[in-house]
Amino acid sequence: MSKRVKGSCTTMLVGKDASIDGSVIIARNEDGNVPLVPQKFIVVKPEDQPKHYQSVLSTFNIDLPDKPLRYTSTPNADPAEGVWGAAGFNSENVAMSSTETITTNSRILGVDPLVDDGFGEEDMPTIVLPYIHSAREGVQRLGSLLEQYGTYETNGICFADKDEAWYFESIAGHHWAAVRIPDDAYVVAPNRLNIDWFDFDSPDYMYAADLPDLIAKHHLNPDPEGYNFRHIFGSATIKDTRYNNARAWYGQKYFNPEFDTTPIDQDLPFICRTPHKISIEDMKFVLSSHYENTPYDPYGTGTPAQKKQFRPIGINRNQELHILQIRNDVPAEIAAIHWLAFGPNTFNAVVPFYANVNDTPAVYRDITKDFDISKMYWLSCTLGVLGDTNFGLFEDFENIFEEKIVGACRNLQMHADQEAQSAKDLSAYLESVNEKMAAVSFDNSNKLLGQMVALAAPQMKLQFTLND
Repeated sequence: MSKRVKGSCTTMLVGKDASIDGSVIIARNEDGNVPLVPQKFIVVKPEDQPKHYQSVLSTFNIDLPDKPLRYTSTPNADPAEGVWGAAGFNSENVAMSSTETITTNSRILGVDPLVDDGFGEEDMPTIVLPYIHSAREGVQRLGSLLEQYGTYETNGICFADKDEAWYFESIAGHHWAAVRIPDDAYVVAPNRLNIDWFDFDSPDYMYAADLPDLIAKHHLNPDPEGYNFRHIFGSATIKDTRYNNARAWYGQKYFNPEFDTTPIDQDLPFICRTPHKISIEDMKFVLSSHYENTPYDPYGTGTPAQKKQFRPIGINRNQELHILQIRNDVPAEIAAIHWLAFGPNTFNAVVPFYANVNDTPAVYRDITKDFDISKMYWLSCTLGVLGDTNFGLFEDFENIFEEKIVGACRNLQMHADQEAQSAKDLSAYLESVNEKMAAVSFDNSNKLLGQMVALAAPQMKLQFTLND
């Protein structure tokens, strides 16, 4: 049975001391292997969670625990190839982003082959997120399932709660490892095995129980000292230098311009620190970036070869961008914020939806596989396609559009944070605020589309005047 892999995502994690407001944040671009894979934003209530789960892309099936938690999700609008829940918050303010396709190598796959009838990216949020009460518990549940059932692909997965962010990698059929991101650090992770130096004796690292013995028994470690998992389990291919490494390089150079690195470096650091406190806006810029102010920008002034040399982070295959933020300066009931944008990130804006709700705005929820510009996914994709035709013409308008939406939604959030404390029905109140935010996003997106049409019309080649 063939598997459809979303092999293009880019992930970020930010510890609470590295963020501008003390939040723990995980984020990811969910990129498809084709430009249009419609997504929707929903809430899965306990009564809607299956008691028995059957994968679509493999024969994997499992009985699920009782008493699932409510959770937000961004699944495929068309369920023909499975759920692909992607990311969300459960009602305990635990976040999961699943998943980032990563590379491995033939040495570990020879020891622990992938499992055709195991589970994969399609399944992970559904079988994990409703059953965990902390980020660590998420790592432990996913690791246990992986050891028992196996996986048909290698992936990177993120978990977060108010205290911790964890990055988990499935490194072969039944083996895995995870790292707690230090509070003062950030990570930019492309589609390669990202974990580098690993400490088996630290409580900030978790792993499959037999992993140390596996490395020793099968002579997997090429380094004379220590354990660098990227060297042991990962890749260092020419494809990495063009498809993966440059994305990490650009994100790291944004936060640390002093880094003496190049886009093709195979040993870019996994854990990074910057004196610059990281904001949501910073993360959105990095996750939308296309090598601005370098010769490699497809919209820039480099040569045709330079413009195609490296795969950018912002790409036509962006399906949705989630930034999952757990705030530590507000009550727990309003702490979880599911920032969300649909479509190519060059022409969209993230909206800070409250996650403690029982429903989502219809314009983000009721998306189908058929084009419908009255729904946010399709409107955002339309903006991306039109914007790509003449980026320089539309760029300033997009920047104003994004600043206006995020500013207006932040203002709504600021007032809602204060008023929520006196709300008689908190979930209903937060849903009403989310509706207002969705309207801000949708209305301004329509206005931008109108501006772009007006700007582009005089540029059409089909022109004629009597003076020509």
